[in-house]
Amino acid sequence: MIPALETPRLVLQPLSLEDAEQTQRIFPQWEIVKYLNAVVPWPYPPDGALSYIRDRALPAMDRGEEWHWTLRRKPAPATIIGAIGLIRGERDHRGFWLVPESRGQGLMTEAVIAVNDYWFDVLKYPVLRAPKAVENIASRRISEKTGMRLIGIEERNLVSGRQPSEVWEITAEEWRAFRKRRV
Repeated sequence: MIPALETPRLVLQPLSLEDAEQTQRIFPQWEIVKYLNAVVPWPYPPDGALSYIRDRALPAMDRGEEWHWTLRRKPAPATIIGAIGLIRGERDHRGFWLVPESRGQGLMTEAVIAVNDYWFDVLKYPVLRAPKAVENIASRRISEKTGMRLIGIEERNLVSGRQPSEVWEITAEEWRAFRKRRV
């Protein structure tokens, strides 16, 4: 069972099938999808959110391979403003998206801190890696603000096409040192 997580301004609610309808309304925006992995279909199909949640995310969560949350502001917990997920794998461990009108307020940084704590403190993984398009400056800033370091650049297939992408990393020891400095 994946728990809800809280930050000063957000509730991270475990992804559920009931989130499909709202996600379908807000997710298919170019500003949201352009830097995501090309596994996201574009144009986004009318049943894209339902198919993804029902057929991919929830089964992976049940198998203990992935952990996904929707982001909701505490004053409006019924409204989804984004999502963040962790993936057990060799290379890529975290991904997220946020509606454009909620960007630039530090909300995703709060969510990243909460899920990084979960990754290292609850799941006990030794390292976390997160890819991002070189052009995605806002995502890079989140990695920088949360103590990650750039370990490489490689070409990746994104919704917006094949692009250079950065790979950022932080170890459990580095994360704990970062968290001590932030207290």
